[in-house]
Order: sequence, then structure tokens, then C-alpha cells
Amino acid sequence: MILYSIASGSNGNCTFISDSNTNILVDIGVSKKRVEEGLKEKNIDPKDLDGIFITHEHSDHISGLGVFSRKYNVPIYSTSETIEYIKYQCSNISGGKGSLGCVDPDLFNAIDSDSDIKFKSLNIHPFSIYHDAVNPVGYRVSSGDEKVAVATDMGHFDDYIINNLKGLDAILLEANHDIRMLETGNYPYQLKQRILGDYGHLCNEMSGRLLDIILHNNLKHVALGHLSHENNYPDLAYESVRNEINLSESEFKADDFDISVASREMPSCYFEF
Repeated sequence: MILYSIASGSNGNCTFISDSNTNILVDIGVSKKRVEEGLKEKNIDPKDLDGIFITHEHSDHISGLGVFSRKYNVPIYSTSETIEYIKYQCSNISGGKGSLGCVDPDLFNAIDSDSDIKFKSLNIHPFSIYHDAVNPVGYRVSSGDEKVAVATDMGHFDDYIINNLKGLDAILLEANHDIRMLETGNYPYQLKQRILGDYGHLCNEMSGRLLDIILHNNLKHVALGHLSHENNYPDLAYESVRNEINLSESEFKADDFDISVASREMPSCYFEF
């Protein structure tokens, strides 16, 4: 399988997943041009995409959807609540306010959390995440015995999240912010409370604790993603997550695994196995 971050950060997210037979994007929160460039960098033709799976309706996850879908007519999948919100952003559907422009309504397909989707050669399992959106999900994607997941935009995790992230070969996992940088930064108080809340984002330390729980001998690749531009640094996220693993009572150490940080500005973390 392939897990490839075209963009990952508070300013835009897009992840490519493939088993060489079926190609999907998880989110498209960057421009059509950036998606095209990221795909072509790995000799992937955008015309070969089979579907776009949206986690939730925030702009850093859907801002490129309108332009991209108008050119390539790729089917779009998400929860029904998320689809209704996206449609409201489309100028040609239900009198929407138009920030996404025209999107063919026939491209939308509703899915349900915790209901597996047999999508060509892939099995796609949406699972609920704790975020301040209408009905957000993460995605666990498998092909045969190989399994990957995209898990970002989570204010907290519990046994339900852990169970959906066990046994993976690769994961893109949120490490959004450093708590001290956020608390002392310039964000308004209400925004700080939103990010720190149970339906906000995972900080570096919580990301490390979650990763420590789901580590296993066959986990091949970890990409830390969705870093805040204002409240985190790649090196800080990397070292903070590693420290949580190394200081835990786990049988594993951070050096036992391939841990990388996905870039906000450019394609990165191309994992093929």
C-alpha cells in the first residue's frame, strides 16, 4: 500500500492512499494545483483517482474540493451531515452561499461512521472523531492484510479511538500544538479554549501517548501531521512524541519505529510497503 501526505497542517490537508488498484484522497484542503503537483511528483495521474473521502467540513479539509471536482469529476464520500454542509458552500446546490463554487450534486455519496465500505479493492472504515464539526470521521483503510489510517482533528482519544487504530502498518496521526506555545501565544482566549478542549486538537504529548498505546511490532511508518503553524515546530512535535514513548512503561522505544513529521508546505512522508 501507499500512504502519502500531499499536505498536512492547520492551513490545509490532503492525503493519498492506494493499493495500486484503487486510489483515493482523504480530504482536499489545498488548491487543485497543489494536489496535481503532489500527485505528479510521484507519477500519479489525477485522472486515476477513484474517490475523495472527506473527514469533516472545515476549510482546511475541503477548500480545494470545488475546483478539483469540476475538473476531474471524482466521486465524493462523507457523512450525510458533512455533505449537507458542503452543499451549502456550493453555489449551484440548495441556494448555497458559493465559497466552493459549482459542484455536481451527483458526485456526493453518504457514508456512516462504523460501517465498512467495500470500495473497489479497498475496505474503508470510517470512525467517529472528537472534533467541533457536524459529524466528523477518521478513516482506516485496508487492502488484504495491509492497513493504514488518517487520524487528525481529535480533541481527545478513548478506547473507541484506540481500537480503530490498532494493528496498523502506517498512520498519519495528529500532533497539532505545543500547549505552552498555544497558551502564551497571540490567539484569542476563546480560540485557545477551543483548541485545548475535548473537541479541539491533540497536543504533541497526547499524540505521543496515543501512539505509545497503539505501537506494535509490525507498525512500519508514522507520520505526525496537522501541525499548527503558529503553535508548533516540526522538531518540537517530533521530540515531544518520542519522549512520551521513551518515558512510558511500554516495551518499545521511539527508535524502534520510523517516525516522521508531515510538512505543511509540501508533499512528504511517502510510505510504500
